[in-house]
This record gives sequence, structure tokens and C-alpha cells, in this order.
Amino acid sequence: MRFGWISLTTDYGLSDGFVAACHGVIARLAPQVRVIDVTHLVPPTDVRHGAAVLAQTVPYLPPAVHVAVVDPGVGTSRRGIALATPDALLVGPDNGLLVPAAEALGGIRAAVELTNPHWLAPAVSRTFHGRDVFAPVAARLADGAPLADAGPPVDPADLVRLPAPVLEVTPTGFTAEVLTVDHFGNVQLAAPGAVLDGRPERLRVGGQEAAHGRTFGDVPPDGLVIYVDSAGQVAVAVNGGRAAERLGVRSGDPLPVRHPD
Repeated sequence: MRFGWISLTTDYGLSDGFVAACHGVIARLAPQVRVIDVTHLVPPTDVRHGAAVLAQTVPYLPPAVHVAVVDPGVGTSRRGIALATPDALLVGPDNGLLVPAAEALGGIRAAVELTNPHWLAPAVSRTFHGRDVFAPVAARLADGAPLADAGPPVDPADLVRLPAPVLEVTPTGFTAEVLTVDHFGNVQLAAPGAVLDGRPERLRVGGQEAAHGRTFGDVPPDGLVIYVDSAGQVAVAVNGGRAAERLGVRSGDPLPVRHPD
């Protein structure tokens, strides 16, 4: 199966040549394939953030080979893998980054370890597998090479999975882990939107009063609102401000939401 698109999601940033090198490898091996840059601003080494962004984005992309690289274990014994879903492939490290996206795309149909030396760069850097392993593999897969030729099969049950994020729900509130903080400072929680069903119009979020609303404009400027975001997750925002700074939280922190006294 050929793909006309490859997507890239990394924590490489935009101040160096890392992203361009990956684009270049793909262009040399599969010049007809177009590249979608999902983001290269995942917080460095934040695998859970990268996994969340990838999983929430890929359902809206065309059928593609999705490359994701947030890889604090690069150069160690962690495996490089490729996963097949009904209409897409995912390529990256076996550290939990790819699995949520694969599940969002219909589940893992097959998995392989990337061991075929003919598919990799002639000299593989220990610290830049995005350029030397994942990009060339993705280009070959997009060009129609069989997944089985990339390396031996892996039992999907043996893939690394991220621990379940914190979510504790009670009749008078809940505590949820901060899943992501976006460019606007909005705080996305590891709680589905249904957790807000039946909650009061006013809630206390991290000890601060917030309106239970639908969008930012439901509160006055500088007001705090808790709502269901575009990914269907509970989120907290400040109208015209940054909720992460207001609440003093970052990815991985638990955030309590309580009914007013």
C-alpha cells in the first residue's frame, strides 16, 4: 500500500536543523510524498504530551505514515517500531508514544521491529534516529514497501504502554492529571468531558473559582472557565490569559476540581 503523506511529530524544536534533515531524507527517498508537520514543539522528552497530541490529531489527517519522535531513550536498548492500523502506519520508538494514536486509528493490526539495515542510513547516529532510522523507514513504507520487510514481527501485547494517567472521580468532584498545556496556556486534563455532566455552574479548580462553561467567552476577561475542549477532554482556560500560569501547573501535575462548599 502506498501513501501520499507522511506526518511528523517531534520535540526537536525549530531552532536547529533536525526537522529539515528529516524532511530531506524523506524527499531523497520518496520525493513524491508530501509531509505534514503536526508539531515539533512537544516539550522536550515529554512522551505523554507527544502521545496525546498525536492521538488527538491523526484522526483528522489523510491516510499516512505517521512518524513520531519524542525519544529520551534514543541509542539505548529501546526498540524502533512500526505499527499497522486499518488505514495508516506509525513509525517511532517503542516507549508508549505511538500506541494511543494507533488505538485512535482503529487499533494495531501488526507491529514490527525496525532491524533491516538496508532500510536505515548507512551510518546510524546513536542520538538521531529520527533522521537515520524513522525517516528512511517511513519513506520506504510510504513508497509501498511491505511492512514485513522492515524487520521481525512484534507481539502488540509486548509493546511499551504509558501508565494510565491519574483520574479519581467522586460525587463532589474529581482529580485529574494535566495531560497537555497548549500554546495558549489552556490546561487539558486526563478526564473525558462526561466527567463534567451534572456538575454545578460554579466549581473550584485548584482552589480557584471557575465557571462551568462551554467556551472562553462564557466568562469575563481574565475569568477562569472549565469546559469540554475540541478533543472531548475536560480543559481549563482563562479568557484572554493563561490558565497554566494562573493555576501553577504543568503536564503530569494532578489538578483537583471540587464542588463549591
